[in-house]
Amino acid sequence: QVQLVESGGGLVQAGGSLRLSCAASGRTFSSYTMAWFRQAPGKEREFVAAIRWSDITGYADSVKGRFTISRDNAKNTVYLQMNSLKPDDTAVYFCAALKWNSWSIRQQDYDYWGQGTQVTVYS
Repeated sequence: QVQLVESGGGLVQAGGSLRLSCAASGRTFSSYTMAWFRQAPGKEREFVAAIRWSDITGYADSVKGRFTISRDNAKNTVYLQMNSLKPDDTAVYFCAALKWNSWSIRQQDYDYWGQGTQVTVYS
C-alpha cells in the first residue's frame, strides 16, 4: 500500500511563496501519476496539478503560471511550488496518487491520498 504524507503548508502573505512536499512510500512510486488537490472552506475538493512519471504535467487554470509541480522519483517525493499566492489559494492541500501512470483530474479516480496540509494566504 502507498502512504502519502504532505508537509510544507503554513501561513504566508499574499504574493509570497510556499513549497509543499509529499513523501510517498512504495517502490513503485515512479509508475504512479501524482497530483495535488485542494479544498477550501465550504467548497468542493478541486484539482490543482498533476505529473506523470515522464514529467508531463497539467494544471488547473486558476494556478497556471503560478504553481509548478515536480517529482523526484529517487526520493519518492512530489512537490508543489506555489508562487504569487493569493487569498483564494487558502485551502487544505492534498497529495494523491493514481496507479499505473494513468491520467485524471478527477479526485474520485485517485487511489491514494494524504491527510492534507493547510495553506493560509493573508492580505
